Amino acid sequence: MEEFYVRILLKARHLTFIALLLALVFAIPATSHAQVGVGVSITVAPPPLPVYEQPPCPTEGFLWTPGYWGYGTGGYYWVPGLWVAPPRVGVLWTPGYWGFVGGFYGWHAGYWGPHVGYYGGINYGFGYGGVGFWGGRWEGGAFRYNTAAWHVGPGFHGVYEDRAFIHEGGVNNRYSFNGEGGVRATPTAGERAAMREEHFGHTPDQISHERNARVDRSNYVSVNHGTPAHPEGMGVNARQDRQQNRVNQGVHSGELTRGETSHIEHNETAIHNEVHNDREANGGHLTAAEHNHVEHQQNRESRQIYNDKHNNRTQAHPHPGAEAKGGEKGGERK
Repeated sequence: MEEFYVRILLKARHLTFIALLLALVFAIPATSHAQVGVGVSITVAPPPLPVYEQPPCPTEGFLWTPGYWGYGTGGYYWVPGLWVAPPRVGVLWTPGYWGFVGGFYGWHAGYWGPHVGYYGGINYGFGYGGVGFWGGRWEGGAFRYNTAAWHVGPGFHGVYEDRAFIHEGGVNNRYSFNGEGGVRATPTAGERAAMREEHFGHTPDQISHERNARVDRSNYVSVNHGTPAHPEGMGVNARQDRQQNRVNQGVHSGELTRGETSHIEHNETAIHNEVHNDREANGGHLTAAEHNHVEHQQNRESRQIYNDKHNNRTQAHPHPGAEAKGGEKGGERK
């Protein structure tokens, strides 16, 4: 009989432990890909938001999602803004934000929904001034762009200009978090209503974009000290220019041999021609699928450039067995 009660007691304690564990798990808010892992507490604030110019919209129908500071095992890293196709017609993007509560900083994930909700009062710029949204509006199944807030290229038909959100003498801060020491803002009635609407998570393009930003060491605060070299984004043209500069530097320093340079230039030319042909076939724009494909090729080429510049071959010693190269290890930009 005594053994029976001991088993019951142990079982009860086991169930109690499971219940407490589940309570902790479900008490943790939903996270985005930039959110810290379970059990990790951030006591250092994200850096101020960088100042940058918005790149032009690549094609009609895309919406702008502003840049933000993500967090990974290497610390804070910058995720540039992105023009992206929304998951469906009629939805808008509510940016994520960092909140400071109880001595710790936590990330509140962004989402798609019928209306823009609460994003911590953070002034992300480009129509996301802290409260509300001024980048444009949906009309009859098509998105119309407010050119006073968003940068669109020539040939866009659904545009208008509304400068009502621009206030003379207004405060333009760069706070990157909500709470003590940052922005002090609470949800409005309209934002609370938007928070209760049906929401949709990050699109595959957004997830891929964040992952690419996370593996680029130049985006990390530990490298850029809170000032990313290219906060405006990771567009195809800007990426090609940066990679060509890396090749030119490798040739100048002798880190790239003639054979390595020829191989890289051949690949870069092929990517350039593909982008040119795709744009000609689509009225000057890249589709989302084409953009992702080119970005994948550029990622592969970026790794090749890095490997060629850091192997045991130099222009002076083009054969294996030479001393290891020095240079840009750990901080080379894509």
